[in-house]
Amino acid sequence: MTFVTATAALFSHITPAAAAPSEASVKNRVDASVMPVMQHHHIPGMAVGIIDGERRYFFDYGVASKQTQQPVTAATLFELGSISKTFTATLATYAQALGHLKLTDTTEKYLPQMQGTPFGKVALVHLGTHTPGGFPLQVPEEIKTQTQLMSYMQEWKPPYKQGTQRTYSNPGIGMLGLIAAKAMQQDFTTVMQNAIYAPLGLHDTYIDIPAGKMRNYAQGYTKQDAPARVSKAVLWAQAYGAKSTSRDMLRFVQANMNMVALDSRLQKAVTDTHIAYAQTAAMTQDLIWEHYPYPVTLQALLKGNSAAFALQPQPVTPVVPPAAPRDDVWINKTGSTNGFGAYVAFIPARKQGIVLLANKNYPIEDRIKIAYEILSELDARTDKKRP
Repeated sequence: MTFVTATAALFSHITPAAAAPSEASVKNRVDASVMPVMQHHHIPGMAVGIIDGERRYFFDYGVASKQTQQPVTAATLFELGSISKTFTATLATYAQALGHLKLTDTTEKYLPQMQGTPFGKVALVHLGTHTPGGFPLQVPEEIKTQTQLMSYMQEWKPPYKQGTQRTYSNPGIGMLGLIAAKAMQQDFTTVMQNAIYAPLGLHDTYIDIPAGKMRNYAQGYTKQDAPARVSKAVLWAQAYGAKSTSRDMLRFVQANMNMVALDSRLQKAVTDTHIAYAQTAAMTQDLIWEHYPYPVTLQALLKGNSAAFALQPQPVTPVVPPAAPRDDVWINKTGSTNGFGAYVAFIPARKQGIVLLANKNYPIEDRIKIAYEILSELDARTDKKRP
């Protein structure tokens, strides 16, 4: 495998002479964590973004396509998979900040055809915390149209009482995104681009990639090394449809740690996705984001992010009232499509975070280990407390 020389981008007021030793140290740590995993799983390419206080680093490895041998750069577009859900959650909190909806509202307020049905009584907040009463992981394959989707929701019979079980799913957050866009009287893709991505300063984040940017779209590869890109099923855009770069995603991490200048209502929306709503045996469920008290052990992160935990119903204890966002936590989200694997984690109290984007769906366990190794070393080297 050909590895591309890693590059680092720093804030302009940090001089190269002062930054170079730190850059070399971080690069050595990232190389040691990333390269063996890439080799073991035959990952064609990976982009890594790191924030450590005022320093940003971008390290790029391998190729965006095995066919073209185009190298990965900080501008390469990767599918985010379920990390897309964090943007959908932000749209919902932004709609709330603007007065278009309340997360305590029920779905029937925005979808009158759901009146008198169990789904109509579901509070919007439960759609964003995987606790509406029990949806399957995916929208059933036989559902191909919005009309069929609405019929499915009208007929849905929840196996659990609302707010008592966490059942990780695409339909729940998908419907929250659909409702938020409807409340804002716009198409979902349009409102995401204009109200969320652009105001956040994410200039290379898309649901539908423009023709002029397609050359930057990495080719994804399945676990069997077959080429793959995301399929457009019902609610795909809301649940797993975003594509982005390591540069944009690191800026999103900074926004989540209140490190960039944003409109006050948008910043509130971003921060409000960190409110704690439910406690599980492994982690605390925010609005899509999940958090762990910091410091955290690798074992705790592996448990909370495991497939076994995500794919099985998990009893939850509601946080009443919902708890305000905390800084002394490890906040994270995984994302996968058939051909891509991603992970984002950050520690607000340390002003540290990491973005891992790969054009192959490789084990989540390895993503967690890479991030933990790198952030743990950064933390150990920090010689002053972060604000």
